[in-house]
Amino acid sequence: MNKPLRRVAVFCGLLVLALLVRVNYVQYVQAGQLSSDPNNRRVAINQFAQPRGDIIVDGKAITGHTTTTGSDFKYKQTFTDGPMWAPVTGYASQAYSTSMLEGVEDKFLTGNDDRLFFNRTVDLLTGKQKQGGNVVTTLNAKAQAAAFNGLGKKKGAVVALDPRTGAILAMASTPSYDPNSFAGNSLTDEKNWNAVQKKSDKDDPTLNRALRQTYPPGSTFKLVTAAAALESGKVTDIDSATDSPDPYMLPGTTTPLPNEGNIPCKNASMRNALKYSCNSVFGKLGNEVGLDGMVSEAEKFGFNEEQFIPVRADASNFDTKMSDDHVAQSSIGQFDTTATPLQMAMVAGAIANDGTLMQPYEVDKLVAPNLSTISQTSPKKMSQPLSEENAKKLQSMMETVVDSGTGSNAKISGVTVGGKTGTAQNGVNNEGIPYAWFVSYAKTDQGSPVAVAVVVEDASAKSDVSGNGYAAPIAKKVMEAVLDK
Repeated sequence: MNKPLRRVAVFCGLLVLALLVRVNYVQYVQAGQLSSDPNNRRVAINQFAQPRGDIIVDGKAITGHTTTTGSDFKYKQTFTDGPMWAPVTGYASQAYSTSMLEGVEDKFLTGNDDRLFFNRTVDLLTGKQKQGGNVVTTLNAKAQAAAFNGLGKKKGAVVALDPRTGAILAMASTPSYDPNSFAGNSLTDEKNWNAVQKKSDKDDPTLNRALRQTYPPGSTFKLVTAAAALESGKVTDIDSATDSPDPYMLPGTTTPLPNEGNIPCKNASMRNALKYSCNSVFGKLGNEVGLDGMVSEAEKFGFNEEQFIPVRADASNFDTKMSDDHVAQSSIGQFDTTATPLQMAMVAGAIANDGTLMQPYEVDKLVAPNLSTISQTSPKKMSQPLSEENAKKLQSMMETVVDSGTGSNAKISGVTVGGKTGTAQNGVNNEGIPYAWFVSYAKTDQGSPVAVAVVVEDASAKSDVSGNGYAAPIAKKVMEAVLDK
């Protein structure tokens, strides 16, 4: 071979080598990036090229599918009672992707999960259409309906869980939206999508307030402070006087921490302080426990950490660096303390479960198209915020709140109910409408099958009475639904 031909051959060989390197780089190194690129329409087309699997509640599918025409998307997802279940299912839209369980479990629902490789292979060999798997939830349909209908036109959220396992039984958020309204990719879907965005609707219907909105927890946080006081040994007898002045002067300041109305808070026992929701007592106790003790106890309950159920929940907050006066304010659920409804349901659940906090979860199992179980969730202990002895003391205090205190609207005949009301400040100088809270549990001879947290954003009263008036009746309905009373 002469020299010019040899050079051409070497050059062509280098081009082929470069092509092979580039192909392998694209297929293996950039595969993930390209598959998740929003401009890669093939990914979206593949999502809806076959029927998605269903999300299951109480053995029944709350999602489905229908065929579409005039589009390169073959199937469109449908939702039963869409607004009620939207905080659980999220949406699966041909134009706007997915969210919540539809998003987190997207690969399994579309059949692209590696765990479904065997099923895909069998379908390929037998000529069957590729199928998605089903997501079986822990949700209770009656409890969900009670939560959603209880909130009605009010803005707020409800979370109910089984304290014994951590299984989520209800998760409602209002105002809500209908995921059916923008499941396709037409001009109508675009109009409906824009209508529920925050820029168009200030109430932000697509916001999952149960998981993604943190609120000042107000007096419901006094449960955490009570737990810290018991665990630290600052209080051993819940019926002994706490040597608390009324009002309590915030440490290092001349600012009093007052109580709401004419309630008996001076030197009140911790039981009566919770019964009447005394700011002075719990502010003083929080300061006595100290910053480190309060942070430790709050974090045992799950504060300062995102939760994954498997959908992500925002982290609730208890500041780790504060002055003594701010520790006192934070200990009654004010200053920078914030919590999601999920977080406060976890607090109530840990107390009800004799001090053991179970990891919250909403997916019971993942089921293949051939109905075989691919993954099963096992209950898992998350932490131990209280000893069993102290948990029982706090249970007794919470039951007093319902029996003869501010939580009377949560009473259920023949059932032991513990609870705590709360009113959280809102706006500059507390000028906004306060948030009404109620957290509770119901206990039977078989243990405590349900703990509930309810927050109502648009209550009107400015005391803990609003928690009893607006939030406690909703919690009662949810607990009754779980107990099937």
